[in-house]
Amino acid sequence: MKNYSIYNLKIILFILYVCIGSSCSSQKDTAISRSMQNLTARYNYIYNSKVLLNNHQLELTENYADNYDQILPVYLGPEVSNMEVNQGLNLKPMDDIIKKAQLIILEKSFSNYTDDAYILLGKASFFNGNYFNAAEYFDYITKTYKNNQNTYLEALNWKARSLMQLRRITEANQVLDTLDSILPKVKVKRQLPGPLSTIAQMCIYLNNDTAAISYLKDALRAGGKDQNKIRWTYILAQLYERQQNYKDAAVNYRKVQRSNAPFEMYFNATLNQIKLKTLQNNNKIDKHDQVLALLKDDKNLDYNDQIYFQIAEGHAADQEFQEALKYYLLSVQKSNKNQHQKGLSYLRIADLNFKHFKDDILAKSYYDSTVNTLPKNYPGYDLILKKSINLKYLTDRYELITLQDTLQSIARLPEELRKTKIQMLANPVIITQVQSSNNLLNPNSQPGYSANKLPPQNSFYFSNTTTISIGFSDFKRKWGNRKLENNWRQSVRTSAQETTQQITNVTNAGPINPDSTSLTSNKESLIAEYTAAIPLNSALMAASNQKIIDAYYEIASFYLQELDDTAEAANVYKTLLIRFPQNNHLASIYYSLYLISKPNDPAESLNFKNRILKDFPSSIYAKTILDPTFSVKQSEAENEANNQYNDIFSQYEKKDFISVIRQANKALSSGNPNILSPQLAYLKAIAIGRTNNADSLLTALNNIIENFPDDKLTTPLVKEHITYVMAHLSEFQKRKIALVDFDPNEPPFSDPAKQAVVISAVVKPKQPIVVLEKITTQLPNNTSPKPAETPKAQEPDKVIPAIITDGTFNNAVSATYYFVVHVSDAALTLSSSRFGIGQFNRGNYIGSNLKHQLKEFDNDQLIYVGNFSNFEDVKSYAAGITPQLKQIMKVPVNIYSSFIISKENFDKLISGELLTKYIEFYQKNY
Repeated sequence: MKNYSIYNLKIILFILYVCIGSSCSSQKDTAISRSMQNLTARYNYIYNSKVLLNNHQLELTENYADNYDQILPVYLGPEVSNMEVNQGLNLKPMDDIIKKAQLIILEKSFSNYTDDAYILLGKASFFNGNYFNAAEYFDYITKTYKNNQNTYLEALNWKARSLMQLRRITEANQVLDTLDSILPKVKVKRQLPGPLSTIAQMCIYLNNDTAAISYLKDALRAGGKDQNKIRWTYILAQLYERQQNYKDAAVNYRKVQRSNAPFEMYFNATLNQIKLKTLQNNNKIDKHDQVLALLKDDKNLDYNDQIYFQIAEGHAADQEFQEALKYYLLSVQKSNKNQHQKGLSYLRIADLNFKHFKDDILAKSYYDSTVNTLPKNYPGYDLILKKSINLKYLTDRYELITLQDTLQSIARLPEELRKTKIQMLANPVIITQVQSSNNLLNPNSQPGYSANKLPPQNSFYFSNTTTISIGFSDFKRKWGNRKLENNWRQSVRTSAQETTQQITNVTNAGPINPDSTSLTSNKESLIAEYTAAIPLNSALMAASNQKIIDAYYEIASFYLQELDDTAEAANVYKTLLIRFPQNNHLASIYYSLYLISKPNDPAESLNFKNRILKDFPSSIYAKTILDPTFSVKQSEAENEANNQYNDIFSQYEKKDFISVIRQANKALSSGNPNILSPQLAYLKAIAIGRTNNADSLLTALNNIIENFPDDKLTTPLVKEHITYVMAHLSEFQKRKIALVDFDPNEPPFSDPAKQAVVISAVVKPKQPIVVLEKITTQLPNNTSPKPAETPKAQEPDKVIPAIITDGTFNNAVSATYYFVVHVSDAALTLSSSRFGIGQFNRGNYIGSNLKHQLKEFDNDQLIYVGNFSNFEDVKSYAAGITPQLKQIMKVPVNIYSSFIISKENFDKLISGELLTKYIEFYQKNY
């Protein structure tokens, strides 16, 4: 009986085991199968996945460094985290979550957790940075589980976040509109904080602070995690402060102070409380004392840079710029960990030097430091980068002015003294390490600062050889052998940094320990170079003056047109007029000053207007004053001329030469010549050569030289043609038609006997020259002559610059370069423009075998000219052709630009996006 019972029990257990195994391993829609799938899906997969996800979010919170200078992100995620944070996170758990979710979908399809699995798939993709996949998952959920309110609400929320990260703001707004419409129907309050915070974040993106405040307050009332509440309260305070609602801002900062907020948030809330209290009470002295008091607390040691920055901001707001500069520099010195804060301090110093101290060279140095310190996602980063690049344009011209002034001052000296000065130039003065190392970070070195007296020699650090030795050993152990220069911590530099370092090296008069042997070997060549550059006769002096005039004019025009700084532009224009009352830019200068002074000084504006009408009555400026629509009419006329030329050129391509002659005659006899008239005459001459004898051809070509002697594009080419025809006149006179059949895109005249010539126009680098005597010139207010620099001693070994790359392109030396004209319209026909480039090449680089070809993208076209064997050659070519592009390019001037590119970089241009990326790289590094 006992054995029978045991036998039956074994059979029952076996049957139960088979049933359980069958229900677990198959996709049967039975009650037992669904129950087992629910059980295993919930506890084996969903629960574990949520734990992994929560741990990952906690890790993200711990690794993310908030930037308290801006409105904090409402929630932390990849849309607000930077690359450094992402690289520091362990993303393997997200892959594990994806595998678990996929197992639920594939093997637990009859469970109640497939919607949760898809939610997990979307969130894991989101935190992995696969935002497109995340958006697609959440989109699928919103369509499949629309009747499940909880799932639908969460999917809409995360779909909006994914679209926001993809910068598809319009689509994200549509999703959030749907989300906002169903929130009143949600009865469980704990489901509301997430969606409300997402909508608040979108409002912040759109600068709708009032709506953001409303949604954040609703999210706080609905509940949420404690840390989220603290964070949202701080953001509320920031938004109120931006709205200048200081009372409510202070209330919310106080709530953060009284909470268990992280110390950094607590510190910033305290700092902002002091600032708001001062704004409300208008007590500047008390504010600075309270902020300085924070320095005494050891807990604030890592935040001293922010304390000094806050003090500097207060002084800047009160227009106490010298004091502000002092504390900004202290902030830089104390920024050991917070690179973002250091970047902000650099930016403020750069702005002070640029706007208030009018020191463009020093401003450029600090803008370069800003660009290399702040993250690229900083608001306005592109504008800062543009300003940094643009300032190189200004500093180059100020240096040119200083150079020419110095040469002229030497030229005016007696010959004996002149030789002495040149000898001094060849032997630069060496300054001490102490002076140069503190040049940029010492506030006493700034403009307008009176240097504080140094402590007595016996207490001064650098007077104690023992402490210097110890300090040097410690430095060398930590950093190794480093050259004394700005940004010495960096091993790879941008070209902007290299330029800044060269300026500083020049100012500091060369290396600290120059090799006397190398100096001696270079001395004679330096003396010869300086001697040759001195303008000793009237012609050379006039050329030197013209360089100064052009530099001043370009600086003023740049301030006016690029930087929109009318006051500084006016100062530079007036400086130019004081130094050179008679120059070749007078009409343009008078017109610019007429426009600048028109709003604020009508009398001065009238004066410049009268000068233009009296001295330059036929200029375009006088015509514009008399007829304000003149410039519009002129632009229309230029477009009409381009269209007319393109029509005639199309007939030329079809070899309808009779029509070319007829239409060209009509255009040239209209009595309204334009910049394209010489080229129309050239088309007519070639058409005559294709239909008449050599005498008619020579007559047409000679007419071009007679009618357009100063044209730099067509006339040189025509002279080459005449020379060739005259050399082979007997052969041409035997023909009934002067020009035999030819390719319209190739030169109709060629000489196989001519050897190809190599384009060579190597530009010698400029040698900076020190101003040995102060040039006394009366300047208008807020304008002062720029100091010149001492020459840097030549190094015995050639320094190879570091290769700069942005990940795709680089500035490495190449064996082949191209000059490129970029046209941002793929629909235009560029045949006539390419023909113009061919004219320039044949007229100015005969026998060089230069070719121009076309490369097309979806929305852009490139005409590229090559091949050039080195950068200096293509740079020289660019300098020659760029001023004539307006004549060459038969398209609107606002849709084309030019640049230089190596073959290696050119081969990477496979799309318009990469083209845009290269143009940015070129502007920054060349």
